[in-house]
Amino acid sequence: MKLLIFGSTGSIGRQLVQHALEQGHTVTAFARDPAKLDIQHANLKLVQGDVMDLASVEKAVRGQDAVLCVLGSGGKRTGTIRSEGTRQIIRAMEKGGVRRFVCQTTLGARDSWGNLNFFWKYIMFGIFLRDVFADRQKQENYVKQSHLDWTIVRPGAFVDGDRTSNYRHGFPATDRTSKLKISRADVADFMLKQLVDDLYLHKTPALSY
Repeated sequence: MKLLIFGSTGSIGRQLVQHALEQGHTVTAFARDPAKLDIQHANLKLVQGDVMDLASVEKAVRGQDAVLCVLGSGGKRTGTIRSEGTRQIIRAMEKGGVRRFVCQTTLGARDSWGNLNFFWKYIMFGIFLRDVFADRQKQENYVKQSHLDWTIVRPGAFVDGDRTSNYRHGFPATDRTSKLKISRADVADFMLKQLVDDLYLHKTPALSY
């Protein structure tokens, strides 16, 4: 498949690019500074651009089979790059007729709030990452309101580790037994699997060990 990845130089994005190439996909990596990716492959195209520039996003989307979004804010705890950037991607996809969209948000968003423990509810998302969490909520709204064939992936906290493909997904909002963490490699693994499986089409699967 021809895949376009937004947020390709981030910790999840790098994993997505690498695993997608290993699986034989043709990958376009869109980033403000694609040189940071430091991956070379015959099936990899690097595109420099700003996700807030609709024209450059539309150009990158053209001719793709699917789009994956793992936008981050480079460690910043403020800003609306996730929601507003995703909004631009959706506009470009709807205009260009590209329908399959897999977007990463966070466990705890919307109806998955019940999966979190006290620490994540009231310390991390309640204080330290409050603005980031609010932006994730808004991001999900834009995706759900779109006319795309979307899947929203809600992973727990990111940890280092290899791809295991051994994780829990799609568990209910009432579940309190997950470890609330997952490796970046396994997040990428699960997102790529959505491209060939409609089980979670128009759904928001939780993802954790």
